[in-house]
Amino acid sequence: MEIEIGRGKTARRAYGFDDIAIVPSRRTRDPRDVNIAWEFAFRGRTYSFPLPILASAMDGVVDPAFAVTMGKLGGLAVLNLEGIQTRYEDAATQLDKIASFEKDVATRGLQEIYREGVKPELITRRVREIKDGGVLAAASLTPQNVTRYIGPALEGGLDILIIQGTVVSAEHMSSYDEPLDLNAFTRDLDIPVIVGGCCSYSGALHLMRTGAVGVLVGVGPGHACTSRRVLGIGVPQGTAIADAAAARMRHLDETGTYCHVIADGGMRTGGDIAKAIAVGADAVMIGSPLSSASEAPGRGYHWGMATFHPDLPRGTRVRSGVRGTLEEILLGPAHENDGTLNLCGGLRTSMATCGYENLKTFQKAEVMVAPSLQTEGKVLQNTQGVGMGR
Repeated sequence: MEIEIGRGKTARRAYGFDDIAIVPSRRTRDPRDVNIAWEFAFRGRTYSFPLPILASAMDGVVDPAFAVTMGKLGGLAVLNLEGIQTRYEDAATQLDKIASFEKDVATRGLQEIYREGVKPELITRRVREIKDGGVLAAASLTPQNVTRYIGPALEGGLDILIIQGTVVSAEHMSSYDEPLDLNAFTRDLDIPVIVGGCCSYSGALHLMRTGAVGVLVGVGPGHACTSRRVLGIGVPQGTAIADAAAARMRHLDETGTYCHVIADGGMRTGGDIAKAIAVGADAVMIGSPLSSASEAPGRGYHWGMATFHPDLPRGTRVRSGVRGTLEEILLGPAHENDGTLNLCGGLRTSMATCGYENLKTFQKAEVMVAPSLQTEGKVLQNTQGVGMGR
């Protein structure tokens, strides 16, 4: 339904995770019978992950050691190949500096640290460090730099490439530079490519047509992102994911190829992840919740990939704290009642309570617009700052 903004301008209403609720069906299941594994195929090979969670390619979240731990737990961590780890031999010293900044100078401090150039030899080394840990190596590059740095990444043994930016399109136009031909690049690369972000039906559909195995859906929902204020763009995640899922079905009808929808950002709890799957995601990419793991390199801080932009920063450094080990955050046990620990347990229990046996069937769950979901009957929690009132 469209709403009139003014004469000659209408708009669709869009919904975020806090605006919707999953409706239980007529059956329930034993959580032990629920399968939350995610997998995709590429040129005859199947890539399987026991957990449908990717760790965001952010320097406060993923370093090679974190990627190895995440992989062994069953997820997939994505290393930023244009970040701290590939600019500095001694990344730890720079991470200590970032954690020490007062909040009013943090952005300037980040800009200064990130003036150091990316070193191709460090790209090769960091990817190899992940491979040496015995897990798949996934990493991200921006569209403007992917052709420059993909060689060193492949030399290190890269398994999965993520081409990532605030908004990535298959039809970038420039009168100054030769734009990346996503269709040709993806077709000619011998490893699978995931590309994003996007937040619309048409944007997702065009990215799917490049031959990517998955698209990242999310523009500005991350806890450290300020794009929605700086640029005024974005779509609430519930609507963005549902639109991308519709594009996925059209692409499947047209080509016979299933392109995965990966919800990127805006999720804090197991319930948020469950809602992302229920509205159409195949997997999720999260940053802030994982930055609070004791293994995360950010020292309890988290910042986005555009925080340190030299001319127009579109992110901020936020304090996430340290809430537990990565295993506790992903798999439990949880010692808090707000849904921020044992994320996969929350997803599994949500699916079991609603009667769904795997992620694909859970995408068919009934979802309801529920503006009172966060507040109904929660006065005491909200006034006392506990549970859902945090």
